[in-house]
Amino acid sequence: MAPVDAAMIHDITGPLAVRVFREMGGERVFDPERIIMLFDHQVPADSIPAAENHVFMRQFAEEQGIHNYDLLEGVCHQVVMEKGRAAPGEIIVGTDSHTCTYGAAGAFATGIGSTDMGFVLKFGALYFRVPESILVEVEGAFGKRVGAKDLILSLAGDIGADGATYMALEFTGRAMREMNMAGRMTCANMAIEMGAKAGIVAPDAATWDYVTARRDIKPFDLAGDADARYRERRHYDVTDLAPQVAVPHNVDNVVDVTKVAGTKVDQVFIGSCTNGRYEDLFEAAEVLGNADRFADGVRVIVIPASRTEYLKALRGGLIERFVEAGALVEAPCCGPCMGGAFGLLAPGEVSLSTSNRNFRGRQGSAQASVYLSSPATAAASALYGEITDPREV
Repeated sequence: MAPVDAAMIHDITGPLAVRVFREMGGERVFDPERIIMLFDHQVPADSIPAAENHVFMRQFAEEQGIHNYDLLEGVCHQVVMEKGRAAPGEIIVGTDSHTCTYGAAGAFATGIGSTDMGFVLKFGALYFRVPESILVEVEGAFGKRVGAKDLILSLAGDIGADGATYMALEFTGRAMREMNMAGRMTCANMAIEMGAKAGIVAPDAATWDYVTARRDIKPFDLAGDADARYRERRHYDVTDLAPQVAVPHNVDNVVDVTKVAGTKVDQVFIGSCTNGRYEDLFEAAEVLGNADRFADGVRVIVIPASRTEYLKALRGGLIERFVEAGALVEAPCCGPCMGGAFGLLAPGEVSLSTSNRNFRGRQGSAQASVYLSSPATAAASALYGEITDPREV
């Protein structure tokens, strides 16, 4: 049983957690300052039930004295990071599987169910089984238009969708040390896609620069012990890594982009908690270059991960460029990622997405197909209307 440093709830999973809290006799949450609340999955409300959930959560926040970011800031995982709500050495839980994103800040962060969260809201602690760890050593330097998303997709393909179940992935090596925080967040975000309980990058100067710019905290050393025992060690070199694509209908069904190049796409989605940061949008814009428009017949949806990232892209001219090219740029939210708000696919349609899951029905019809890729590959594919190797653009 361990105390938690922070607990995150949002509009989809929050209402059930609150109801469980009350069923357990909860009257006051353990510490309102340690609870992070926001809305990102169905925003603005796209149905009457969604609007009712928002009202329910707003009332709970007011009653308990919890600061509610509401629908103003963006996707939960991006907001938690950029608001400095995650730091090295902390234990953070969230009612969303991609809570493991905060491992990029050196935190032990993991997703839990709404029932467990009801317990956390009352007691501020939760029972954990300490996970075994897999050491993922990543060496080398990325080639042109190859990056963090290609790495984590290749890892998913190698380790498998259940190859790290209830384990922690500890990312290390030269390629990780040289990776910016946006890339580290991408890698930590998709640890859950291998079944992992957490994905962690040991904090270094880049981590502390990011965290201390957002929070008053004194840096300290935190790293794996020299004699640490690992379930296994896996070594990778990204020097010759090609752009990767996860093929329907499993995230570990991963191939080099050349194997699926030419596949016609109906929709391209650039965004999500995996790849909706400024760096991702810049990567896509660089591939777009001076091209007039995206391909006819392709719906391109661009969604920055947060208001902060949206403003960066806006001030940097990226939003204007995407709109000029024919994209629909939406307010920060989860959007098509979970198939719950907008941008859903019809039977037989094909989507290429920078998000993190591609199982049947994830983005609409169970008869649709979802491919996953990096922002560079997504932008290149949007230009030609078919899956395209970004190195050839």
